Amino acid sequence: MARRTKIYEGKAKILYEGPEPGTIVQYFKDDATAFNAQKKDTIEGKGALNNRLSEYFMLGLTQLGIPNHFIKRLNMREQLCHKVEIIPLEVIVRNVAAGSLCKMLGMEEGTPLPRPIVEFCYKDDSLGDPLVSEEHILAFNWASQQDLDDMIAIALRVNDYMSGLMYGVGIKLVDFKIEIGRQYEGDYQRLIVADEISPDSCRLWDSKTGEKLDKDVFRRDLGSLADAYTEVAKRFGLMPTNNVTEGPKLVE
Repeated sequence: MARRTKIYEGKAKILYEGPEPGTIVQYFKDDATAFNAQKKDTIEGKGALNNRLSEYFMLGLTQLGIPNHFIKRLNMREQLCHKVEIIPLEVIVRNVAAGSLCKMLGMEEGTPLPRPIVEFCYKDDSLGDPLVSEEHILAFNWASQQDLDDMIAIALRVNDYMSGLMYGVGIKLVDFKIEIGRQYEGDYQRLIVADEISPDSCRLWDSKTGEKLDKDVFRRDLGSLADAYTEVAKRFGLMPTNNVTEGPKLVE
């Protein structure tokens, strides 16, 4: 069978042309990177875990009526998605102080925020994905004011869904980032969640112990990244047990 045409390769995924117009195939790699790819490694099984977890979360968004690019999972590492024009912004939602917010404002990690904070970063690895204001976004025409309003609304809806989902299995959603793309249907366009939602793009802490279950395990050399991601998958019943996949297990 002929190899698909590669469209793009990033740090964690490869995009190929899809079998039908308006579709792509998204392949999840085992590569792990941090600090704008200054730190790199290959974590066996990471891609398969992220593929399965992202499928689970995207299907949940679909059930809630939050538009996203996911169509179906094809195999252990690939999923079929709608093709979109990615807006060159990372949309970050923060519920608890961590990462760059602590460095920027001198806050103690773990400080609860008074309300979810939505940030935008310009997608450019060579610049370190810098934080940008709405004024920058409008001035450089990366998105319109209506786009910004819609992106914030989508991000907060995703936050509500993901926070509740994680809380139910004993995980605190500290922060996360999503990408949003424009899907065109003739003259009509709509904004939809794209890329992925996985431990690669979220900060996840165990609600009781504070144990990190996300890419900070790799960033800070805290143990096995594969074990951390596997623990998240187990809590949602996504790891097969005797060839049977169980449902999420609530944690009291």
